[in-house]
Amino acid sequence: MTPQKTKKSTMKNDFLPVSQNDMKKRGWEQLDFLYIVGDAYVDHPSFGHAIISRVLESRGYRVGIISQPDWHSAEDFKRLGRPKLGVLVSAGNIDSMVNHYTVGKKRRSCDAYAPGNKAGQRPDRATIVYCNRIREAFGDIPLLIGGVEASLRRFAHYDYWDDKVRRSILLDSRADILMYGMGERQITEIADCLASGMDVRDITYIKGTCYLSDTSDVFDSVEIPSYEECCEDKRAYADSCRIQYYEQNPYMGKTVVQKHGNKYLVQNPPAEPLSRQELDDVYELAYMKTYHPMYEKSGGIDAISEVKFSITSSRGCFGSCNFCALAFHQGRIVTSRSHESILREAEEMTKMPDFKGYIHDVGGPTANFRFPACKKQNTHGACKEKQCLFPKPCKNMEISHTEYAQLLEKLRGIKGVKKVFIRSGIRFDYLINDKDDKFFYDLCKHHISGQLKVAPEHISDNVLRYMGKPSNAVYTRFAEKYKKINKQLGKKQYLVPYLMSSHPGSTLSDAVALALYLKENGINPQQVQDFYPTPGTISTCMFYTELDPFTMKKVYVPKSPKEKAMQRALLQYKNPENYRLVEEALRLCGREDLIGYGPECLIRPRGNKKEKENGKNFKRKRSIGKNKR
Repeated sequence: MTPQKTKKSTMKNDFLPVSQNDMKKRGWEQLDFLYIVGDAYVDHPSFGHAIISRVLESRGYRVGIISQPDWHSAEDFKRLGRPKLGVLVSAGNIDSMVNHYTVGKKRRSCDAYAPGNKAGQRPDRATIVYCNRIREAFGDIPLLIGGVEASLRRFAHYDYWDDKVRRSILLDSRADILMYGMGERQITEIADCLASGMDVRDITYIKGTCYLSDTSDVFDSVEIPSYEECCEDKRAYADSCRIQYYEQNPYMGKTVVQKHGNKYLVQNPPAEPLSRQELDDVYELAYMKTYHPMYEKSGGIDAISEVKFSITSSRGCFGSCNFCALAFHQGRIVTSRSHESILREAEEMTKMPDFKGYIHDVGGPTANFRFPACKKQNTHGACKEKQCLFPKPCKNMEISHTEYAQLLEKLRGIKGVKKVFIRSGIRFDYLINDKDDKFFYDLCKHHISGQLKVAPEHISDNVLRYMGKPSNAVYTRFAEKYKKINKQLGKKQYLVPYLMSSHPGSTLSDAVALALYLKENGINPQQVQDFYPTPGTISTCMFYTELDPFTMKKVYVPKSPKEKAMQRALLQYKNPENYRLVEEALRLCGREDLIGYGPECLIRPRGNKKEKENGKNFKRKRSIGKNKR
């Protein structure tokens, strides 16, 4: 998929056209592809629309961008005219419903992917709305959808906001082809087919795509429960999710077919990951590395701030946490860029006028994954019914940070670079099993600024099992070693754990156990995350069906807003606003022993004067006792 070079142009590198005037400057009368996107136009490789549009440009196609169009009519979609080959649609870097609503289903007040953080610049279910407007504007034109929203909603899926199973987004959008995964291979193959005069309805064989068929008679395929069956039977839905997960293998996966009424959704096997050279080529295309200047008067685009001085070094994740959609989108096979490519990007970064010497991140979905978990994955993909790190690291997994440590050392040596941080996730269960401690010492010495954020998510082994995370003993071992290494280095640096409440499997008793752990370890989390049932994850399947799709056994799921609020409150039991919820949770669990003045108590009793006086006497006695000692 190595990008082809376009013909030399007298024009300097610039943003792709967003207006008819931009097209005229380039001498274009018609686009080959129009790209409609729900995010503001940011020409940086951390944004999917930037990558896909630049990949097409590198192969000689003329691409124009309409970002956040006015969807109330079809007029704004006609701004750049009818394209010659087709229209591409993406809701943006985030599912539009996640972008708009909190886990409590309350409307968010800002949008980092819109000018000036202004919310409401895209519709709910943006992919569907945009596609229907495009059909109004251009009729029967090849219509291709991709991005996270399309990718994770490609099958019949539980929708948290509607609280029901919805059809594949391919049917509701009326698009011709759905591209899932990262998309570079798919879009170049499709573009070349359309350019050759091929009818879009005949493009049914490309890996990493879905299409609709009148028949289920597809070679080497497996048929999963239909949309109608998934609506009626939660066991059928769980079966569907399990099979989908097992077939996400670019080398061994089968074509997956799912009936929707009188049509069949057909998912071809995933596209193969890009090679190192291909990944280098993609990330070294002619990006402007910032947002379009038309947003300056509106306050710019905040989403660029975290990534402008960050470097993507890898893709894919073999961690496979059940609440994460990465396995279903990027896949479980890790690929990475070469040192040379990354160093070139870093050197270019030092020449930016606003670069202050700090590279904010060098990573990917998981920063310390730089190559496949084992050699087998290069030819056979990830194991169908096993995970690489859960419940314990696979004996075949190659654990090494040597190459990553060498890369970071080279980056530290670049003139103009003061510090290289690692802010994308460190997988601690992978790091703690590396017999060579060099990277661990380098991490603490060079790549942290006072604190390291990691994601144990919980301390209850019961909950961790449903999350697909290692036991708490692994995190404890990591935390102890982190403390030991920092002490040896003479540094005072802290661990900041990401924690999640109300995940399927989590009972109130589990939440109380987590609160006690936080108290015992002096951890006072400022932010905690409620489990958010987003499309495309195993945990969302558990949330909806109350079944573990791998075992088909019953799973306890906290669903009521009251219980979810109590579990969340327990993680921040010190907050006075959470007192009533914490008290109620403790009483429901029969843990009134944690309401008092003892050192093990989470909250103090409050109410009548006698309780307060008892509390004062208790504190007075403790103080006298301490003075005597």
